[in-house]
Amino acid sequence: FRAEFLAERETLRVVFHLVDARHGPVDEDENIMEQIGQSLPRHVTYVIVLTKADKNSRSHNGRKVGKVSKKVMEDLEGAMRRAKVLFAPVILTSAETRLGRDDVWRYLKLAAET
Repeated sequence: FRAEFLAERETLRVVFHLVDARHGPVDEDENIMEQIGQSLPRHVTYVIVLTKADKNSRSHNGRKVGKVSKKVMEDLEGAMRRAKVLFAPVILTSAETRLGRDDVWRYLKLAAET
C-alpha cells in the first residue's frame, strides 16, 4: 500500500516519519524505512522526526532539554543504513518545548511552495 501511494502521488513532496526518541526505531519503523528506501520517488523528501526529545533528560536547573541517548542514535543510524535512507535529515522535536518546530515548518513550507 505505502509503495503504491508514494509512487502514485505526483503532488507529494515530503514524507515525515515520526519515531519516538525515547525508544528509537521499532520493527515497524524499520519496515517503513525499507519501503521508503526502495520506492520513494526522487522528487519527494523523506524526513525522520524524533519526537518527545524533552522526555529523555533535564538540565541542571530542572528544565527539560532535547536529548537522545547514544543507543537510540546508534539504533536509528543502523536502521537508516540497512534501509539505505542515510540521506534523510533527522529532526529532534518536542511538543512541550517546541524544539524542532521551525525545522518541521521549513519542510512543510518546501512542500507547499512546489
